[in-house]
Amino acid sequence: MTLEEEVRELAKFAKAASVKLAQATTEERNGALLAMAAALRAQAPAIVEANGEDMEAARAAGTTEALLDRLMLDESRVFAMADALEEVAALPDPLCVVSLESTLYNGIELRRVSVPLGVVAMVYEARPNVTADAAGVCVKSGNACILRGGSLAARSNEVIADVLAAAAVEAGLPEGSICAVTTTDRAATDVLMGLHGLVDVLIPRGGAGLIRHCVEHARVPVIETGTGNCHVYVHASADPDMARDIIKNAKCRRFGVCNAAETLLVDAAVADAVLPPILTDMKEAGVLVHGDTRVLAIAEAAGLSVAGDAPDVVLACEADWETEYLGPELAVKCVEGLQEAIDHVNRYGTKHSEAIVASDEAAQDAFLAQVDAAAVYANASTAFTDGGQFGLGAEIGISTQKIHARGPFAADALTSYKYVLRGAGQVRA
Repeated sequence: MTLEEEVRELAKFAKAASVKLAQATTEERNGALLAMAAALRAQAPAIVEANGEDMEAARAAGTTEALLDRLMLDESRVFAMADALEEVAALPDPLCVVSLESTLYNGIELRRVSVPLGVVAMVYEARPNVTADAAGVCVKSGNACILRGGSLAARSNEVIADVLAAAAVEAGLPEGSICAVTTTDRAATDVLMGLHGLVDVLIPRGGAGLIRHCVEHARVPVIETGTGNCHVYVHASADPDMARDIIKNAKCRRFGVCNAAETLLVDAAVADAVLPPILTDMKEAGVLVHGDTRVLAIAEAAGLSVAGDAPDVVLACEADWETEYLGPELAVKCVEGLQEAIDHVNRYGTKHSEAIVASDEAAQDAFLAQVDAAAVYANASTAFTDGGQFGLGAEIGISTQKIHARGPFAADALTSYKYVLRGAGQVRA
């Protein structure tokens, strides 16, 4: 059997399962989620062992520390995956929700009711926890899923998918509800995204290259999850201690996540006072700062290194303003006020998460209204852009587009609707 035939047969299997899964009751789907969570806990040693093999191979290949952090699973992370499935089970059912109800002029009763999309294909990179999150959200929303993880996490993903699929079937869901493409051949992704009529929606989750490839080449609908060139802007009215805490959390909590801050903008009027402690925090956290000429001058005056073999701050170039580092690097720029900050964010941002730190409520309002992003914050860290933090349960991705789903999206975003009409013999003239 060729690779194309193998992937197509898998998709046919999922398509057949999706028809039955769409009819599963709330109790059946929630019961499967709880069984899946229990299975993850029971099989945690096997999952961690497989992940250890992935980690060893990734280190040997020179994988960055940020990607290794995304890849790594220990028992606590596996248990957190199980917790997330239980949280999804506790959420309201996104299916059979009536969003419109009326009686037409001719007496026909009309209802608009939420239904599953069908078969959801997930293509993602070195984050094995996505395997559990995606499977859980799809089961909750009555969708069959085809999971296509990256080669770095191949062993981890295969074990997790097998554990979840077996638990779901044992709990009464149809075989094929959770499928995984296990080959490391990248051509499998292209086959998957071309299966019009079998795959109802494709969700890529990973770096800019993967997402762009899927958007440009898919023959099935795509929900575009985006890269995170996120900004924190410190307005002249900001509380300096609050600004320091927020940027440290937004940048340093975890370097390799898409909601991490990659650029800091500071009003020039307060830069001399605000920047030195922030730059010191970045140095202590091992973060290399790419700053403009004003930032370099402030850093040098504060005793930080701006030259030599291991500088704390280097001169930024144009590319730095548009880079998602996903590592211990931060671009820092001084701006002349609110409007320049907003213009900079809208030019270089990726419409993910943006934050202003300000005491001035008018400045907050202007930033929140004018910045084009899925999540905009006043006086809070961008690290909160997360389905769990938003009360949505395990997310399947963070969308930076404006059609259908935007921001962290979960089970309700994997539904469509149909019109259900009941008549009494009416015919149209």
